[in-house]
Amino acid sequence: MNWMKKLPLLITFLLLYKAAAQEDRVITTAVPFLTIAADARAAGMGDMGVATSVDAFSQQWNPAKFAFAERKMGIGVSYTPYLESIITDISLLGGNFYNKINDQSAFAFSLRYFTLGEIELRQFANDPGTLAKPNELALDGSYALKLSPTFSMAVGGRFIRSNLKLPENGDVDSQAASSFAVDVAGYYRSNEIAYNSFSGRWRAGFNLSNLGGKISYDEGGQENFLPTNLGFGGGFDFIFDADNTLGLTMEFNKLLVPTPKDFDGDGDIDSDDNLEYQEQSFLEGVFSSFGDAPDGFSEELKEVTWALGAEYSYQDSFMVRTGYFNESENKGSRKFFTLGAGFKFKAAQIDLSYLFSTSQVRNPLENTLRFSLTFNLGEEFINN
Repeated sequence: MNWMKKLPLLITFLLLYKAAAQEDRVITTAVPFLTIAADARAAGMGDMGVATSVDAFSQQWNPAKFAFAERKMGIGVSYTPYLESIITDISLLGGNFYNKINDQSAFAFSLRYFTLGEIELRQFANDPGTLAKPNELALDGSYALKLSPTFSMAVGGRFIRSNLKLPENGDVDSQAASSFAVDVAGYYRSNEIAYNSFSGRWRAGFNLSNLGGKISYDEGGQENFLPTNLGFGGGFDFIFDADNTLGLTMEFNKLLVPTPKDFDGDGDIDSDDNLEYQEQSFLEGVFSSFGDAPDGFSEELKEVTWALGAEYSYQDSFMVRTGYFNESENKGSRKFFTLGAGFKFKAAQIDLSYLFSTSQVRNPLENTLRFSLTFNLGEEFINN
């Protein structure tokens, strides 16, 4: 697709999306593709996965869940079209693999690849043009270990590469930006508890993700924060009988990134304020993010997104899901309902999800069907 056709569409979308905030204090970061739900199961429950049950795509949400995996090995692939209604070649692709070492531990790897398709660059009308393929990727690895029969923790590492810089004046050697980040996660899953008319199981989890140095596209140029995030939540599985299970989950997320503000007190956020904002280190940003909002605690609460999700499973073969995600109108205004379904046959499972935006700001994933395919292989582990 010609760059002159694609660029206005992307710029228009970004401006409209940012305009959702009534004040110019929307928190923006580099590599925002890391915050997109890459698998259809999580997407079908309102973009959540910190405290849901384990699956092959847990690496993005909470790698500590892998210690509770019920099969020796899992492989998952996913496809998410992006801005599909106006551009056809932007998408997020994912590949995931986990392996249980024993009943207590597991390791996992995953790859997320975000592509903007092909862009044709021209200097003038008769220029034969140069093809560019801007893209971003994240390569992850993690290790999970049970610290008790009901609680596990995990550490993960992530290599991030963002190749969005377009070659100028025929310079095809434009360098991509890169960084490294770590995750620290925990997951609790109770033993099955017998109640009067049903059994149940409690779940809870947290994940401190994308904790790492800032990223820059030019040597000595502006550095941008990674989307460091604290996610936490809890849920409960209603186990009605051997065939019917209903899981309910609620999760919260907060970006551990400084809030843009008027540092010099001149009444607006200008270039001097942006310079001071960028001079903060990523660790300073993490700690200051809990109390730097200009309007105090009320604005800090607006920076917390929340989601509710439900998943009904019949005979562990057919799943129906729904969810709702909410973000303050002053902080991005992402509000949407989701629907999803899963179908499992022997070792294979396919999941689908669909999003309905409830915000005045158009969501880039609105009216988009997302797909995931999972293979659960090897011996079975019994987790009581």
